[in-house]
Amino acid sequence: MNTVQSGWKRSAWCRGVFLPILSLAALWLSASVAAAHNVTAGDAGYIQQIWGIKIIPFMYLGAKHMVTGYDHILFLFGVVFFLYKAKHVATYVSLFAIGHSTTMLAGVYFGWNVNAYLIDAIIGLSVVYKALDNLGAYQRWFGIQPNTKMATLVFGFFHGLGLATKILDYDLPEDGLLPNLIAFNVGVEIGQMMALAIILIAMGYWRRSQSFWRHAYTANVVMMCAGFILIGYQLTGLVVAS
Repeated sequence: MNTVQSGWKRSAWCRGVFLPILSLAALWLSASVAAAHNVTAGDAGYIQQIWGIKIIPFMYLGAKHMVTGYDHILFLFGVVFFLYKAKHVATYVSLFAIGHSTTMLAGVYFGWNVNAYLIDAIIGLSVVYKALDNLGAYQRWFGIQPNTKMATLVFGFFHGLGLATKILDYDLPEDGLLPNLIAFNVGVEIGQMMALAIILIAMGYWRRSQSFWRHAYTANVVMMCAGFILIGYQLTGLVVAS
């Protein structure tokens, strides 16, 4: 083996090991300062002080939550990773939106009291599930392929419930509650479309390069590890809080 080939292999090995570690370290640091569904102090203060129907502010808060919720973004990234046709992307994203919207609206309106740490751990599990699905793990391990559409809908329910548990902490006033929740949910969907557009544009460029298939496996392994970190972070919070 000549020096150039040896150097290239060492460089490839470093990219394959160092980049995932760097990504996980960045995620760990971000997780240490804020949980995925936390409402910021400023937003919480605003929510607690308002009264009546506030459509535009709640739409803004919903969109802001979506584009800054890294658990949502990771799951969406995994969902569209191997989707190439627009109709397939629309189908899966719609299923996720239906699930997310249903439990967010119902959870807040009916006051479902669910442990936030446990729900967010399940949301981390959704990221792990999708990464393993993209890696073809279920077919290799068990000889079966789970229903990906049903899984997307079910995990969408948990993503929405995770947000509902946080909103309930701030005792929204009854006056204008339903219109404000609907506005918030519309904002969430707008934020989701914005995040999805960025993901699809980036994926489109990446898929046209020769590096896509070389690094697709590594990308999903990193995503899986990120999901495990989210699970560990939330379960640690559950133990500490109990």
